[in-house]
Amino acid sequence: MTLVSNDPTWWPTIHSNRVASYFMVAGSVGVIYDLVLTLGQEVELVWMQPWSLMSILYLSVRYLGIVYAIIQILDGVPTISITDTVSHIMYNAIIWMTLAVNVMLCVITLTRLYAMYQRSRKMLIFLVVTLLAVNISNGVLLTIGMRHASQEELVLFGTYQCTVSYEGDVQILKSMPWVLTTAWEVLALCLAGWIAVHHFGDLQQHSAGGIIGDFITVLMKTHVVYFSSFVVVSFFWLGEVSPTFTTDFFSLKTEIYRGFLQIILVMQLFVAGPRLILSVRRYRAELMACSNTATDMVSIVLQERGHMSTASSI
Repeated sequence: MTLVSNDPTWWPTIHSNRVASYFMVAGSVGVIYDLVLTLGQEVELVWMQPWSLMSILYLSVRYLGIVYAIIQILDGVPTISITDTVSHIMYNAIIWMTLAVNVMLCVITLTRLYAMYQRSRKMLIFLVVTLLAVNISNGVLLTIGMRHASQEELVLFGTYQCTVSYEGDVQILKSMPWVLTTAWEVLALCLAGWIAVHHFGDLQQHSAGGIIGDFITVLMKTHVVYFSSFVVVSFFWLGEVSPTFTTDFFSLKTEIYRGFLQIILVMQLFVAGPRLILSVRRYRAELMACSNTATDMVSIVLQERGHMSTASSI
C-alpha cells in the first residue's frame, strides 16, 4: 500500500532517509570505483587465465556487487519511485544476494585453508560439514525472518521512501546469521593462524623454503585484512539490532549508523572479498615473472659463454 502525505511531522523521516541515501550511493560508488581500479589486474589475472572454481567465484562476487550497488541506488534515492511489489522484490534480492555472497566467500576461505593444510581430507570434511551447518542455518533463519517483513511506499512532499516493518520480535532472527557467520570466520582465522605458525616453524629448520614462507605470509595478510573488515561489520550489525536503534527507527542518528553499516558491508563483501583471490594471483604472477626473468638471464649468460668459447677456439 502507498501512503501519500504532506504532513509536516514527516519531515524528520524525510531528512533521515535522505541522509541514508547519501551513504547508500557512496557505498555503491565505492564498489564501482574499485572495479574500475582493479579492472586491468582482473583481465590479466582472471579473464586471461585458465578457468577454475576460484575464477567463477571471483567474477560472481565482483559483479554481484555491481547489481547490489544498482539495487541500493534505486531503492535508496528518494527521487526514484518504485511500487510496493518492486520494493519487496528488491528487499528480497538484497537479503539473498548478501547470503549468497557470504557463502561464496566462505567457500573461498575453505579452499585457502584446504591448500594450507596440504589437501588434508580430514580437514576438508570438517570444513565442509561446518560450512554446510552454518549456511543452512542462516538460510532457515533468514527465511523465517523475511516472512515477518513487509514493505510500504511513502510519498512524502513529492519524495519517495520505502519502509520495512516486521511483525513481532525478529531481532534474534536478524542477528543470529551474523553470529553464526562470525563464529565460522573466527574458526577459519584460528585454523589459518595455527597452520601458519606450524609452517613457519618448519621453514626455520630448512634453508630452502623462502617461496613457501612468502606465500603463506601473503595468505595470512589478506585473510587478516578480510577478517578485520568482517569483524567491524559484525559489530555494527549487532549494534543495529540493539534496542537503542530499534526503538528510534527513523531518527537521524539511526540512519547515519545504518549508512556507515552499509558502506562497511559493501566494502567487506565486494572489495575485501574478491581481493582474497586477486592478491594471491598477483603474487603468483609476480613470482612467475621473476622466475622467467631469472631463466632468461641464465639463458643469456649461457649464450654469451657459448659465443666466447667458440671465439676462443677459432
